[in-house]
Amino acid sequence: MRRGEVATLAGLSVEYYTRLERGDLAGASEQVLDSIARALQLDDAERAHLAHLAEPEDGTTRLNRRAARVGPDRTRRPSLQWMLDAVTAGPAFIRNGRMDLLAANRLARAFYVDVLPDGRRPANLARFAFLDSAARRFYPDWDEAADIAAAILRTEAGRVPHDRDLHDLVGELSTRSQEFRTRWARHDVRHHGSGTKRFDHPVVGELTVAYEGLELVAEPGLVLTIYTAEPGSASEERFRLLGSWAATEDAVSAAESAGSDRQHR
Repeated sequence: MRRGEVATLAGLSVEYYTRLERGDLAGASEQVLDSIARALQLDDAERAHLAHLAEPEDGTTRLNRRAARVGPDRTRRPSLQWMLDAVTAGPAFIRNGRMDLLAANRLARAFYVDVLPDGRRPANLARFAFLDSAARRFYPDWDEAADIAAAILRTEAGRVPHDRDLHDLVGELSTRSQEFRTRWARHDVRHHGSGTKRFDHPVVGELTVAYEGLELVAEPGLVLTIYTAEPGSASEERFRLLGSWAATEDAVSAAESAGSDRQHR
């Protein structure tokens, strides 16, 4: 729709709507924002993004202080890892809005074996999707995975616009990936709550999984995601194989660590 048509549907003057469209949203009332959302037929994620963009500076600052704590230190509560480890039939992990992979159960660590950190910084699913050549195989539907990753980051940018770590990540991806720059420029946002995905794992092969994303009430900004496979399906059997492989890898690592300890005594 044209600018004038949106303004008319929202019951606003063209001049005022033009100011809002250019980013002068400070002070816009909930009624005005709701009228714009209805006129543009925004979905829930887009409505939330619009509301975040219109938050006053003091609200933004409060969110920024909260977001600054959404990092590895936020996952040190032992009960969070206990919860993840209690999930044994599928990968379970916790991420933040920047798509940092902060904590995982055994199956998730095996599932994301190509994404795990190199020791210098946390694993990041968006960085993997856009900058690692292995992602094109891991995600058979790579274009869709890339769209989702960029939209999640754009949503987070609206929620915490002054998050320095997020700015650094977006800057890195924009500099190194034309695919990311194109998607970032679209300003797409979304809530990534549930659905199905396909993967091609380097160890067990193709998997079709259902996923559920749950926001952690006690840890604002963190999301618990669990992957499951349809009972009796080939993917469920491959999850079992992945679990066996992970247990073997853990046993080998433990034996190697024990041998190294004995050598240093």
